[in-house]
Amino acid sequence: MKFQGIIFDLDGVICSTDKFHFLAWKQLAESIGITNFTQADGDLQRGVSRMESLEILLRKSKRQFSDEEKFALAEQKNNVYRQMLGTMSKTDLSENVRTTLFALRKSGRKLAIGSSSKNTKYILERIGLGSFFDAVVDGNMISRGKPDPEVFLKAAELLDLPPEECLVVEDAAAGIRAARAGGFEAAGIGDAANFPATTYPLTLLSDLLTIL
Repeated sequence: MKFQGIIFDLDGVICSTDKFHFLAWKQLAESIGITNFTQADGDLQRGVSRMESLEILLRKSKRQFSDEEKFALAEQKNNVYRQMLGTMSKTDLSENVRTTLFALRKSGRKLAIGSSSKNTKYILERIGLGSFFDAVVDGNMISRGKPDPEVFLKAAELLDLPPEECLVVEDAAAGIRAARAGGFEAAGIGDAANFPATTYPLTLLSDLLTIL
């Protein structure tokens, strides 16, 4: 097998929490007087860390915020977001994703999550995959967000595999950049399928089974 390990981003690949992120950020924006936070702004936040996402939002504010205030704002957003995540269940794992993951498991490959989200483990529990993956690296375990490759390099390390033996699956350009910067080949789904640095474009996650 060319790829002994598969490293998945979480949001937008395994499940979708984009709508919760957007609604929580929009609610935060309005609480500090930003009334023009749009879906296009939300799209810029995809695949990057919480604090980087906050900076994207704060570009629309005329106010200056201290580091302490920024931390409090990020926590405010996350509290709203986690409340929304509480509505997730196993039904938020699509049949296509579920059957693909189990087929990959049956093939003998090692499977990992590499996500910038600090809520990764909570989300996996909600959708019934709490103990499924061989390794889970999230935003609590890294100091640099995507497009830095740290999250994927750490996942490969936990799988005990070199980058060239792992395929990264991403839905965001920042994630594809991170994968390639770390020496990984990358499969892109959603918007990332058309990103120039993507090695393998996917329409559905199950397309992985044909590629592999």
